[in-house]
Amino acid sequence: MSLIRRSILVGSLLAALATAAACQPPGAARYSRQQAQASLKKLGTPGLILGEFHLTKVTDGDTIRVDGLDSSLRLIGLDAEETFKNEPDRRGAEGDFDAYLREKRGGGKHPVKAATPLGEEAKNFAKQFFHDHEKVRIERDVPGEIRDRYDRYLAYVFAEIDGKWVNYNVECVRAGMSPYFMKYGYSQRFHADFVAAEAEAKAAKRGIWDPTKQHYPDYDERAKWWTARAEFIARYQPQIDNDPNFIVLTHWDAMKKIEDRVGQEVAILATVGDIKLGDRGPTKVMLSRKMFGDFPLVFFDKDVFASTGVAAFKGEFIVAKGVVTTYTNKYTKKKQFQIQVDRAGQLLLPEIPGLTPPQ
Repeated sequence: MSLIRRSILVGSLLAALATAAACQPPGAARYSRQQAQASLKKLGTPGLILGEFHLTKVTDGDTIRVDGLDSSLRLIGLDAEETFKNEPDRRGAEGDFDAYLREKRGGGKHPVKAATPLGEEAKNFAKQFFHDHEKVRIERDVPGEIRDRYDRYLAYVFAEIDGKWVNYNVECVRAGMSPYFMKYGYSQRFHADFVAAEAEAKAAKRGIWDPTKQHYPDYDERAKWWTARAEFIARYQPQIDNDPNFIVLTHWDAMKKIEDRVGQEVAILATVGDIKLGDRGPTKVMLSRKMFGDFPLVFFDKDVFASTGVAAFKGEFIVAKGVVTTYTNKYTKKKQFQIQVDRAGQLLLPEIPGLTPPQ
């Protein structure tokens, strides 16, 4: 599909939004159980092309549900603004919008998510985009990245329009319903398409780039933060691709790789989750993998923990190096894996706006 044709498509969808604030999701007949289960089986194994499904619900501008899946799809490269889920937020936004957003952020060091009129518009755009399309095609960005921390499938979703499969994720950015969201890394497959789509939306002042509409005012700040995170990940992409001892903790086979390397040194790329300060025992920095399934970095020396500076990087990506060891959980009696950190150099921290790694 040409750039001009895509722009016409976006324009027609935005025009439709102006005359129909909300469209019902497709009401086409659903897949048979056998068809849904066949596609679902693919979702549990690595691979790029997952198959075709019937869309059942548009949750918001960057989240949908399809027949046969046990959780929603989190659409890669998108971070649409939130929809209103309660009356206090709706009334707050209808009053002093700037004050409403300031209150939502509070004293946070980074921008936050909040419900806005543009969030509602993004949801309506998604409904219009998928209206009257019986099926969608789901693909991944990388074969091993199956679900996020909250068990949502990570995906690109395509709709068949005029005989061609059109990438909704990219078109959502082109319409100005979301920025190119690279907080968890650059798109491996469609980076150039996202960059071009965002540039087009900005030039045309669509959606979040329209100064007359009510939306987040801090996209420049968000972009600096997200780009710093994406650049940190990109720095290690050669090791991710080629070094079997470099493990991305969110990949489907990460724990199998860790188990196979007990007694060996590995490097793990992950975000910092909970930090459990030990009064009598060790301090643990939990690397985020999935709910109730995080990976511990163990500090027996509290001075080493303090010297790493990792406490200030909660929620950010780091690389942790060390030898994989095992221990038996005294409550569950199950064998678990860990890395002991006894020197600050085992942790590699990113350069994030507002955060300074120790020298």
